[in-house]
Order: sequence, then C-alpha cells, then structure tokens
Amino acid sequence: MQRRGLLIILSSPSGAGKSTLSRRLMAWDDDLRFSVSATTRPPRPGEQDGREYFFRSRDAFQAMVASGEMLEHAEVFGNLYGSPRGPVVQAMEEGRDTLFDIDWQGGQQIKQAMREDVVSIFILPPSMAELERRLTTRAQDSAEVIAARMAKSEAEISHWAEYDYVLVNRDLDESEARLRTILSAERMRRARQPWLSGFVRDLKKEFESR
Repeated sequence: MQRRGLLIILSSPSGAGKSTLSRRLMAWDDDLRFSVSATTRPPRPGEQDGREYFFRSRDAFQAMVASGEMLEHAEVFGNLYGSPRGPVVQAMEEGRDTLFDIDWQGGQQIKQAMREDVVSIFILPPSMAELERRLTTRAQDSAEVIAARMAKSEAEISHWAEYDYVLVNRDLDESEARLRTILSAERMRRARQPWLSGFVRDLKKEFESR
C-alpha cells in the first residue's frame, strides 16, 4: 500500500520563515528529505560530496543539463546550481517526499518537468514592515544587504499566484500546522495511491465470487 512520493516546493522572500518551517517539517516527518543540489563551486572546509552538495566540474554539470539529468538549474555569482533528477525520482518511487527550498524560477522548472508530482507552497509575511523587522532582528546582514533583500522581495512576492497554496506566516506554530494539513491531504490524493487499482480489482473479484 505504498504511495507515490511528492516533490514539495517551498518558496518565500528572505525572512518570511521558509527555512524555519522547512526544518520543522523535517523534524515532524523523518521520511521527508531535502533535495541535495549539485554545484560547480568548490567545496568549503568540512563539506562532503553528496551531503551539502554534489560537487561537479562545469563540464560535468553542463553535460547533466544537456542529458536531462537536472530538474532545474541556474547560474548564481558565476557558479552553476541545480537539482539532480535521479535521487528525487528514486525517493518518489520509494514513497518518500523531497523538499525543495528554492525560488519561483527553480520552482517553475520543476513543475514543468514533474507537474503531476509537485505541490508548490508560497510563504508570505504578514506585512512588509514585519518582514523588515525579522531581517533586522536576526542580525545576520548589514543594512545594505537588508535593503537589497527587501527590494528583491517585491519581485518574489509578485509570483504568489503561480503556487498551489499560499500561507501568510503570522505565527510559526499555526503555519506549521497548516503545512502539515496540506501535506497530509496531498499524500492521500488518488493519483498518489498506485496500489488502489489492484485493491479495487480484488474487491470486485471477491464480490463476483460470492
């Protein structure tokens, strides 16, 4: 009675709570895994191939793109990043879900490649003032970086209607509960229960043999 795994896309402007909610979902369900991206940037001290990233040469990465082995890819600050198809498809066939913490552009590429298996969720802040407050209070960025993130957030938020679900993150506990509800319902969709056809067929045989 194994179901088909999901590809779960979580997107939001920086500071809206996406990373925190992702960690909470992972703690809630041990079978939920993060997609490990491939990159052409060199590994940093302590990073391991296949754990933080799949580290590949530019030629190897481009060959993977050309052969359709990447679900999505982009170039960021001179380095290529992407989501390899193989591990994701394997997890899906084993009934395990994969979580993608990516922007709307990467999300669109994945939806085009795996449309029937994708659930996309966009996280909105309750207000722009609250978003700025969260970015400021976490004390990780300079004022210039915060201003740049705020400017970028407007463009990101403009794509909210392209997602299956949209949550306004006013409270982390409430947002986590809603995410759990979404995932629980999506996992029960008929199309994600391939065992049902055989089960109903056996029911019919049992009825006919009475």
